[in-house]
Amino acid sequence: MTDTVAPLTGAAGEETEREALFALPVGTPEIRKAAETLRNYKDGKANLEARVVEDERWYQMRHWEVIRRGRESTRPEPSSAWLFNAIMNKHADAMDNYPEPNILPREAQDEADARRLSAVLPVILERCEFEQTYSDNWWEKLKHGTAVYGVFWNNDMENGLGDVDVCQVDLLNIFWEPGITDIQKSRNLFVVNLQDRDLLEERYPQLRQQDMGNAVDIKQYIFDDTVRTDEKVVVVDWYYKLRTPEGRTVLHYAKFVGETLLFASENEPDYEARGWYDHGRYPFVFDTLFPEKGTPVGFGYVALCKDPQLYIDRLGQNILENAMMATRPRYFAATSAGVNEEEFLDWSRPIVHVEGTLDDARLKPVTVNTLSSIYPNILEMKISELKETAANRDMASGGTTGGVTAASAIAALQEAGNKAARDMIAGSYRRYTQLGYLCIELVRQFYDEMRSFRITGPNGSRYEEVSGQSLREQVVGTAADGSAQTRRPVFDISIQPQKRNPFSRLSQNELAKELYSLGFFNPERAQEAIGALELMEFEGKSKVLRQITEGQTLQNTCRQLSETLAQVTDVAAGGAAAGTPPAEAGAPSGGGQTLAGAAAQAQRATQDNYGETLVRRGMTGGTAG
Repeated sequence: MTDTVAPLTGAAGEETEREALFALPVGTPEIRKAAETLRNYKDGKANLEARVVEDERWYQMRHWEVIRRGRESTRPEPSSAWLFNAIMNKHADAMDNYPEPNILPREAQDEADARRLSAVLPVILERCEFEQTYSDNWWEKLKHGTAVYGVFWNNDMENGLGDVDVCQVDLLNIFWEPGITDIQKSRNLFVVNLQDRDLLEERYPQLRQQDMGNAVDIKQYIFDDTVRTDEKVVVVDWYYKLRTPEGRTVLHYAKFVGETLLFASENEPDYEARGWYDHGRYPFVFDTLFPEKGTPVGFGYVALCKDPQLYIDRLGQNILENAMMATRPRYFAATSAGVNEEEFLDWSRPIVHVEGTLDDARLKPVTVNTLSSIYPNILEMKISELKETAANRDMASGGTTGGVTAASAIAALQEAGNKAARDMIAGSYRRYTQLGYLCIELVRQFYDEMRSFRITGPNGSRYEEVSGQSLREQVVGTAADGSAQTRRPVFDISIQPQKRNPFSRLSQNELAKELYSLGFFNPERAQEAIGALELMEFEGKSKVLRQITEGQTLQNTCRQLSETLAQVTDVAAGGAAAGTPPAEAGAPSGGGQTLAGAAAQAQRATQDNYGETLVRRGMTGGTAG
């Protein structure tokens, strides 16, 4: 980004700068209006912010602080981790199915670009450490119901060359128009963050003489560490959309502190008509778990399960308190009992002195009634309720009941019980698709130079070169009125998971062994194997079909060449039996090659075809053709 107005010195310079700001499309009046809009957006988000901060306390298993509301208590406060365990298992399911994009062309002439993008896009995401961002956002999604991704162009990456950067955006720091459900329909979008005052003045010298009052107060989490904000100021990133006279929507971006403008794309000649990003969309993707009406965010597992967790801990509190009372003897003592209390309470003393006669009437133990077994049963019922509510049954965590011990049976039950997890992950895949489109559009806009990427695969490494030039508008002809006809390559994105679950791999291996034992890979039974596979549905099905088909083709080719070789051999043998000279017996009717030469050629063709097929199937260490 560049500064909008160069810093000026002196009173005349300040007055000139002020007049210039009022003359630009985005100046001081627009910043004041934007700050007022931001405050209105924040007011509409107050309930969400309070819930997010409280949910974070529940996630940290510090919910007794929320329940007590600051009051002191001497009762036991057990914090069981049933809710945390449910969130942890859901996060593990998500990371076991980490997404992998597959770019598909809409036209045949874009197949090469789609193939390159499919190979390059995971590398781009790897460079910006997207897997860590994906993991962090899944925690946010499970806790609060919504994770926010920001897809930006970062000029500081790749030694100043710039690259796509996908970041996590805190839900407390982003503001949208209240009442909308699609973030792209918000008239404005604000992202705020705290930055050190001295570092900001160093980057933007014009701020040294300006009042950097905060445009809005940022809701803060309750941290264990003391976080000082007196030396920090709120920096606002303001995104908004405008309609051009041609009816096209353009996205603009401005950055300001207080009432001081730092940058505005609408004030820059290069961006005034074009917009900040060519795709014209807000560079944010909201990944929602359980959606709500009238808002682009949802609620998560903390909001869903904190009520059962509350009663689990309260029941546990009462049961523990009763157990502590029953296991710690107490006594009623008359004032005239004459018992030395210091010696009586000190269990290390073998003798306790008593004045006078001691009987049951003067010293009597306090009787604590033990709880009925129904109360621990109720506690177990609340634990089961939380597990069912969170779809976090024992089988999903590897636990078994009813004598199920076989690994394949456990894997099958896990897959059958993971319907909720698969649906939840599929929702994130849909959001990941939108994220992929934004990445492709940034590559299209900013990749002005050819860039090389190393692609590491099972057969080693290769290199792909990508440039945005082939993805931009291309002239394909001339219209009747003489204007140029252009086309723009368009792609679809298909998401497939990178299976990391060992039980999933186990089930895949078991399926492969079962197919082998049934003879699916026997070329003699290829036709019936293909018919059976067409009715089946499993991951890697297309690869199995391809191998069976290639095996069938290889067998047919070998059979045909063997028959040809046998015919040539029979003709040669018949001619020798009749006493015909080898040269004449071997000569074909049209002249030319001998029968022996034809036989040798047929044999070589058989071997070459067999070797070519093995190479194509990756069985000889060659590269797939």
